[in-house]
Amino acid sequence: MERAAFEICGKTVEPGTRATMSLPLPSQSSYTPLSMPVHVIHGKNDGPVVFISAAIHGDEINGIEIIRRILHTKAVDNLKGTLICVPIVNVYGFFNHTRYLPDRRDLNRSFPGSVHGSLTSRVARIFAREIVNKCTHGIDLHTGSNHRANLPHIRANIDSKECARLARAFGAPVMINANLRDGSLRQYALEKGLSMLLYEAGEGLRFDAFSIRAGVRGILNVLRELKMLHRRKTHEHEVIVARSSQWVRAPQAGLLRMSVPLGARVKKSQVIGRIADSIGENETRVKSPVTGIIIGRNNLPVVNEGDALFHIALFSNAATVEKAIEDFQDLHIEGLDSGDYPDPSVL
Repeated sequence: MERAAFEICGKTVEPGTRATMSLPLPSQSSYTPLSMPVHVIHGKNDGPVVFISAAIHGDEINGIEIIRRILHTKAVDNLKGTLICVPIVNVYGFFNHTRYLPDRRDLNRSFPGSVHGSLTSRVARIFAREIVNKCTHGIDLHTGSNHRANLPHIRANIDSKECARLARAFGAPVMINANLRDGSLRQYALEKGLSMLLYEAGEGLRFDAFSIRAGVRGILNVLRELKMLHRRKTHEHEVIVARSSQWVRAPQAGLLRMSVPLGARVKKSQVIGRIADSIGENETRVKSPVTGIIIGRNNLPVVNEGDALFHIALFSNAATVEKAIEDFQDLHIEGLDSGDYPDPSVL
């Protein structure tokens, strides 16, 4: 029996075809019409319905490139199930190089949204109704914000067997059993019965070749785990769950000089940076309060007292995680020095 067509955004996508469409959004005062781009691949055979979304924060653009590469991967031509790709959820923020919408609200704190609410709430409602409610699984792509960069890692509800299975299949060396936040897309997805992963990697308003390549490979791994793509031999990584994480904040204002890179293992009381005033006096050492792995750090040298500087994940054995990160980096960094981006079909 032939699979039924897929209905989305008022359009019909026949089995074995793909389509690009525009999801209308509220216009702005300039009367310029706006829409959310949506690409659908509807396989000939039954399977899960998965959405991949990016730029829910408008300045987080790594995910846009990840989705572009996924759509150009030959493997998805023979997809089972349905893949819905939304490369720019927050079109307003993307145009303005900002995290937020024009009403200064965070779209990822506005779900499930409302038909009669604020602009951000209305956009959240459109995305929830037209995309999320049609799916069984989801992958949301993020980067660090406010001049902060993140080591590639997965945030998920690890207490869910399905989420844990897919998080391990993704292959990032670090998983964080992250708490759900009110109004987040991940919370809404859980309430709707979806299994969802959140991929964090890189920095806002920047393309990061390492993070992009790791993201493409991870998504393909998840689609294979869901049996939407043909199985193939993949690189095995050790994936370790963080017990918790915490930010180290600036003890004083000034200019920050960092001593450790992303992915480094730090020990409790180790000096990980120094802050001095503009003429080099009153220097303060920034020490790690715990032993763990640097999974996020501030890239802006000018800091105010209380600013978040380093994000440290805690593990039962940080040395083991450091080795897993090194192996992961060796796999994804190879060939990137030339600026060449490998064909994702070989990942």
